[in-house]
Amino acid sequence: MLDTHWLGQVDYLPTYEAMQAWTATRDASTPDQLWICEHPAVFTQGLAGKAAHLLLPGDIPVIATNRGGQVTYHGPGQVVAYPLLDLRRAGYFVKEYVYRLEEATIRTLWHFGVTGHRVAGAPGIYVRLDDPHSHAQLAQRPQRREGPAAQGAPTPDFAGLGKIAALGIKVSRNCTYHGLALNVAMDLEPFSRINPCGYSGLRTVDLSTIGIDAAWTDVAHELSRKLATYLAP
Repeated sequence: MLDTHWLGQVDYLPTYEAMQAWTATRDASTPDQLWICEHPAVFTQGLAGKAAHLLLPGDIPVIATNRGGQVTYHGPGQVVAYPLLDLRRAGYFVKEYVYRLEEATIRTLWHFGVTGHRVAGAPGIYVRLDDPHSHAQLAQRPQRREGPAAQGAPTPDFAGLGKIAALGIKVSRNCTYHGLALNVAMDLEPFSRINPCGYSGLRTVDLSTIGIDAAWTDVAHELSRKLATYLAP
């Protein structure tokens, strides 16, 4: 069972440091937690982050982190969820953990009438820009690949899509931190100052820009419920 902590709007760096410290001191008997929050404007770089993907950060701070992935943006109007799980106790591995994070996000979007999609080779959740409610499967969806095509990760194809949720995780001693960010009603301009998640030209959207009028609190509570369900052992 996830012990959910509602942090409100908190600065990124001390929250990141608190996650590290908490994970470093937990043991096999420590209950799992879920931290839900919102951050003031900040760019965060993953371990493999390339400076070239920071186009024009301007007055927004850039913080280097130890999560996976490239650069992303956090800001007001975005629900940020940090599951602090013991994967050994949960009984599944990192690949399934990522799948479950994505599934919880997809189910949250569905609650608000939006169809979220996965894209092969690119963690996160995407929506159709022409019809965010369409249930039609994407040609770009993850699929079993045979022969030479099965070697290596596929090249992501974002044609006709906008990214609405980003994932970036860290696993230390089988325990997770960092997590996911779901865009609700944001100032999306800062995303134009970076190559989001390392992809030039990738459009970023939120629920507001695709026509969904949803309160941050409502989305946060729905996401926390879905994470509690889909991350269960």
